[in-house]
Amino acid sequence: MSDLNRDELMQVFKKVKISVRQKAKEAGAPLFYVQDGHYIREEPNGEKIVLDKGERKIDPYYKK
Repeated sequence: MSDLNRDELMQVFKKVKISVRQKAKEAGAPLFYVQDGHYIREEPNGEKIVLDKGERKIDPYYKK
């Protein structure tokens, strides 16, 4: 079995990300992740909510 180079590995990660997002949306489950140092909860409808470390709703997250 050969090792993947960086570009191949990034393509695998991209496919996994798309698959996970699609399956979560189909299941009606939110996604949680960190982006630009913010904890984000993304609802199945695409709404993004910034969370603090206690996971309380703070305000909508908008891409810059």
